[in-house]
Amino acid sequence: MTDIPLRTLHVRSEQDDAARASVFEVQGLTVRYDGVTAVSDVSLDVYERSVTAFIGPSGCGKTTILRTLNRMNDLVPGFAHDGSVRFLGADLYAPGVDAVEVRRRIGMVFQRPNPFPRSVRDNVAFGPRSLGMKGNLDERVERALRQAALWDEVKDRLGRNAFRLSGGQQQRLCIARCLAVEPEVLLMDEPAAALDPISSGNIEDLIHDLKSDYAIVIVTHNMQQAARVADRTAFFSVEPAVDANTNPYGVLVEIDETRRIFTSPGDPRTEAYVTGRFG
Repeated sequence: MTDIPLRTLHVRSEQDDAARASVFEVQGLTVRYDGVTAVSDVSLDVYERSVTAFIGPSGCGKTTILRTLNRMNDLVPGFAHDGSVRFLGADLYAPGVDAVEVRRRIGMVFQRPNPFPRSVRDNVAFGPRSLGMKGNLDERVERALRQAALWDEVKDRLGRNAFRLSGGQQQRLCIARCLAVEPEVLLMDEPAAALDPISSGNIEDLIHDLKSDYAIVIVTHNMQQAARVADRTAFFSVEPAVDANTNPYGVLVEIDETRRIFTSPGDPRTEAYVTGRFG
């Protein structure tokens, strides 16, 4: 198996804030399904201890790129790609790289809460137990639930079925389940889309807290949410079909500091989208 280097942990400083290291380096990434291009020629970096938001209209490739970052697209029949995805300097798609280990270290949270039909405790303990991770399991469960800002709400009902939690609590439980296996990156695909405004706010607060320890990439259709939580924002758009023999496909228009994307974007397509003139 090809080894992926471990992240070097260090104390955060003002100098780190000015020049964070890249966690992902994506170069010329094109994704196809059954030979049909879904998104073309994407190049971007994702930095440690920061939130990067992917925004853009439906069909522009946001989720496709997100799922390529932890090899979830490997599970889709007909998937193929060109270009490179490097994680901590290592090629994620090099021969011998263990995709299961990639997905442990690069965790994914999905749009709708998807707890297992088990107890709260068993949901969080499932990953560490399956992977044979060492250490006290109860301590690991508590730590993950605290990280997900859920411990105080569930500590007296760890044995109850997770389906008895509210939607917002279930989503934080899924985040805790992801954190329990000690990932280095969190990928979030519309994590608050199915939640009420209060629960959505709780998820946003949690993202803000977690970014001190993780690189986070979030796909969102909610531009206000991107403006609130993201340090950098990538705007994707759709290139229309040029004739009957071609299909529309996604492209990355630009990526920059979130403030600049929303106040002084470098491309008129971005300005049109963030001001509501299309999309």
